[in-house]
Amino acid sequence: MTRAFVFPGQGAQIVGMGRDLAQQNSAARELFALADAALGWSISDICFHGPEDALTATENTQPALVATSLAVLAALAGGVDKMVHFSCQHAVAVAGHSLGEYSALAAAGSLSPTDAISLVRRRGELMAAARSGGMAAVIGLDDDTIDAICARVSTPDAAVVVANYNSPGQTVISGAQRAIEAASVALKEAGAKRVLPLRVSAAFHSPLMYDAAQTLQRHVELYTIHTPQIPVISNITARPLLDADAIRAELPAQVNSAVRWVSSIEYLRQSGVDHFVEIGAGNVLAGLIKRIAPDATVTSISDVASLAQFA
Repeated sequence: MTRAFVFPGQGAQIVGMGRDLAQQNSAARELFALADAALGWSISDICFHGPEDALTATENTQPALVATSLAVLAALAGGVDKMVHFSCQHAVAVAGHSLGEYSALAAAGSLSPTDAISLVRRRGELMAAARSGGMAAVIGLDDDTIDAICARVSTPDAAVVVANYNSPGQTVISGAQRAIEAASVALKEAGAKRVLPLRVSAAFHSPLMYDAAQTLQRHVELYTIHTPQIPVISNITARPLLDADAIRAELPAQVNSAVRWVSSIEYLRQSGVDHFVEIGAGNVLAGLIKRIAPDATVTSISDVASLAQFA
């Protein structure tokens, strides 16, 4: 099979993630120790023991998920220093959903594991500090209709856009609260099965995150970024990020741009990928991918049991 490795984003977190791997696998344990040292406090303790409200705080969720994904990858590879080589050997490309792109970049050798975790922590802090707007999940309506309704109800001072093209029939909108409310009414009238407000602090992946993106840009400039050794699929364009300059532009822009997950998986499928391996907490991406590409094989690896089964 032709494989791609994919890495989960916010929403996949669960208290206890990574704990059994760290207990039983020295490479996973080393990765979590590196993450703790990079942050100067124990993100591993929050992953393993919570409490849930600490884990679900955006500024903690983001580094926790990247640390867990990379710990799983380190366990698969047989060492932290072998992760990039393992990815190049066993996958033709990598992709991550939203913050999962940082895990993908580390798997491809563009960011060191510690830099990926430190930088995504700053991303999480900036996103958590935003307090404008909201988000809602739209179930059972096609993307073209959702795009058209968002454009119709938006005004210059209150816009709403699609934030996440997750899978056919599952889309997330983001923007000013009154624009989301107007869109919700119109979307239900157009046939949406449900429009569900999300419990988030702000309008992530929308133009309202512009200031956060600008601040993140200044932080990105402080980090060393290498050309990826394996293609990394952009959340923004659903095409490979070819060099360090493209990645440096991608990371801040990603904060206020839509996550084109459907297009990313379709691009990989059209490129010959027939096996997607989800690396990290949970199996959220597996569910999305099966709806996007029903004929593909999907494997999720998150703990000792699934690691052993894959090996």
